[in-house]
Amino acid sequence: MTMILLARHGNHAEVGRVLSGRSEIALDARGRAEAAALARWIGARPLAAVHASPRRRTRETAAALGRPVITAPALDEIEFGDFTGRSFAALESDTDWHRWNAERETARCPGGETMGEAAARALDYLWTLPDTGSPVLCVTHCDVIRGIVAQLLGLPFARMFQIGCDPGSVSTVVLAPGDTRIVAINERPQV
Repeated sequence: MTMILLARHGNHAEVGRVLSGRSEIALDARGRAEAAALARWIGARPLAAVHASPRRRTRETAAALGRPVITAPALDEIEFGDFTGRSFAALESDTDWHRWNAERETARCPGGETMGEAAARALDYLWTLPDTGSPVLCVTHCDVIRGIVAQLLGLPFARMFQIGCDPGSVSTVVLAPGDTRIVAINERPQV
């Protein structure tokens, strides 16, 4: 049985305004405070390992713990393709954007991947993590976490927006053959 702490990276200047995708945007002051809060929340708790997506914002969040970080491409942000770097206001008039959000099970981002592909690669990676008796911290991205949780709950991706996932939050899952559980969703360490 492997306990996995899925942490969303801290805040950055584009959160809620721009679809940052696989950009290399850094944490802002609030995001650095959220990363520090995560480090305090983890404290001296034994961790088997710290894994992070290759994006700068996740690596900065993980680095706040002061422990070695394993870069895990499988935890990377969704490849949003042509949507990357566009404001959410601009995407509102894009029919491909609306189709992708309405058909997340099967629709592909133009030049990118499907939600199913992104969630499957991340969840497949989590299943490879060994059970060492201590939790594993994986710092990744909002939709990746929502996709993992939706898959574990058997929810269609169209319902994943009902799963909270704030910057700097932690969702905890336990993976074991025949005994997969969601322990907590969207826990917010105090900043």
